[in-house]
This record gives sequence, structure tokens and C-alpha cells, in this order.
Amino acid sequence: MLEKAGLLNKTKIAEGGRKLKKNWSISRVVLVGNSLAFYKETKTQTAASWKPGNRPESSVDLRGSLIEWTKEMSSKKNVFRLRTVTGNEFLFQAENEDYISDWYKTIKNVIETLWHSCVCVPVCACSRVRECELDLLLVFAVRRMNSDSSEKKRVKSRLRKFITKRPPLQSLQEKGLIKDQVFGCRLETLCDREKENVPKFVQLCIDAVEKRGLEADGIYRVSGNLATIQKLRFLVDHEEKLNMDDAQWEDVHVITGALKMFFRELPEPLVPYNSFEHFVSAITDAAEKVESIKQLVWSLPKPNQDTMRVMFRHLKKVVEHSEANRMTAQSIAIVFGPTLMRSEKDFSNMAVHMVYQNQIVELILVECDGIFNPENKLLR
Repeated sequence: MLEKAGLLNKTKIAEGGRKLKKNWSISRVVLVGNSLAFYKETKTQTAASWKPGNRPESSVDLRGSLIEWTKEMSSKKNVFRLRTVTGNEFLFQAENEDYISDWYKTIKNVIETLWHSCVCVPVCACSRVRECELDLLLVFAVRRMNSDSSEKKRVKSRLRKFITKRPPLQSLQEKGLIKDQVFGCRLETLCDREKENVPKFVQLCIDAVEKRGLEADGIYRVSGNLATIQKLRFLVDHEEKLNMDDAQWEDVHVITGALKMFFRELPEPLVPYNSFEHFVSAITDAAEKVESIKQLVWSLPKPNQDTMRVMFRHLKKVVEHSEANRMTAQSIAIVFGPTLMRSEKDFSNMAVHMVYQNQIVELILVECDGIFNPENKLLR
């Protein structure tokens, strides 16, 4: 049921607990049931013209969410913050105080109603909640209790037992009770689920780029429209059938942008964390770096190795059209170095790591044929 719809200034400030840079934009916000959906604002669409069949760019589940007014997080006036149990955070704002207050009250009422109907969030949601977010769930549950401290302690204890004893996410996934989305899913899990050596979305993007984008100026360097990229992501995550020849994906930079986003959002990079330092050591060995890198590539888990092979052979084709697209091996390396590999913990040497990341990607790109040739595979 449609509860409310209208325009709000919106910015996402955190995703999965990771802070994001503010980027305010006008969004058509639609409150339906327990979900808050975001649509790209158009001049022609009104709240009355919104239909359930319209696809949002993204949406959030309000179950277990926290909403509060904030003056510290933005210099704008009339701002409230929404935080979900999965660690996503948004700021919403409007110049008209009555208008934004009405939105705040409506969303807050929905959140509180959801907590009345079920003091705990679903197992599916709980399984995705990190331990640091447990307090957020407890705060809401306790708020629904009366002032009796013993009652609060009882509920708090029950909630803590429920959440801490929940089945591990991995076991629920193995039983088919929870299925990860495509973006943000572990590479091995995704390939196993799709029964493919390389994620279908990666291959779909590569095929589309090679079909009509190899000569596009600044391919992979130029950014596509973020709203359209997010729309593509939404469809992929909801397993909608994709036709990359559709007019809405006409801009090839949208496809390349989505592909880069896919790799950036892998829980572990294409080059796994435990291999990062080995690759860095190999690239600094001038005499043996090609052979060392080759050995490391062949030692990677098969999904990583296969995806890397397909991706680099594709990027090699991009470089072969550098006279038209102006993307040399060095240019591609600058774009994909930090995207495909990074250190898990050591952020103090980011500048140094970036140099190595670029050098490693450039070397694999230049030596692509030799490194990925099965005849050159070293025994493990």
C-alpha cells in the first residue's frame, strides 16, 4: 500500500557501515509498506501518477531502522538521518519545515508499527547484521517497552540470545534459505550459485562493450550516469532479465561503470587479500617479475583466476583500440589497479600501494597472452 510519495533532497552517507562522501540530489521518495523506494526525479511524474509497476533505482527495508533529526551531519536545515540494520545511512532534507516534519513522522510511525508487530527483525535480516549493529536493534526494542527496568532487561536478554545464536549466514546460504545479491556477493559463492566459471554479469558487460564500445572515447575512464548505473545494478540484483541492447543502456559508460562497481563491491578483491603482498613483492623483482606474477596468477582460486583471465583479455582488446579510445595499458592500469586489488588493513601506505597496483595490472595486461596461456601453467 502506498503510504506517501514526494520529492526530497537525499544523500547516502554510509553503505554497510562504510562511510561515503555526501552527494545531495533530488529524489522521488515513495513509502510503500515496510519499504522506502527511491526513483529518479522527472518533471512529468507526480505522486498521483506513481504506479507499483514502476521500478525504483534502489530501496531500503525499514524494519529495525533508526530515524532521528540531526544538525551535526549537514550544514543544511531540516535534516533527518535514516539508518538501516544493514549499516546503510541516508540524510533527507527539504526547505519547508512542515513538509519534512510530515515525512519524518510518517516514516517514524511506520518503523514503530513494524516493531509493534514483531519485536525482532526477520532471521534473514538478522543474519546480515554485524555485531556492531546489535545495539541498534536493542535500542528499538527497549524503546517499545515501558519504564520497568526488569522488563527491559528481560527483552534485552532475549534479543541478545536470539541474535547471537542465529545460524551463520554461510550455513543459511548453503541450505538455500538466503541468496546473496550479485553485487557484494563473494566471487566463489556467485560462480558456484550460477554454475559458471565467470559471473554472468561480468560476461554480459564484456560482451556489450566489445560489441559496441571498444572505440568509445575514454572507455572505463569516463564515468556513466550514476543513477542509471544504480538502476542497472538494481535489476541485476533482483534477477531481472537484461537486454544490454535496450535503449536505456545506450551509453556504454553506464555498462563499464556498473562493471567497475561490481569489482569494487566484492567483499574480497579479485586478487585476494592474502595474495596482495605476494604480488607486490613479485613486481619489485625486476629480473623475475613476469614469471613470479604468472605463478601467483595460476595459484589463485579458480573463480578468481578464470574471471581475471576473461577480464584481462577483454582489457587487452580495449588497449588494442587505443588510437580511437585513447586508453593505453597505463591508462587502464590506473583505472583498474585499486579496483582489482588492495591491502586489507594497511592504509598508511595507500600512495605506495597505488603505484604497485598500477604496475601489476599493467604488467598482467601487457603480458596477458603469456601469463594466461595454459601451456605456460606452472605446476602447483
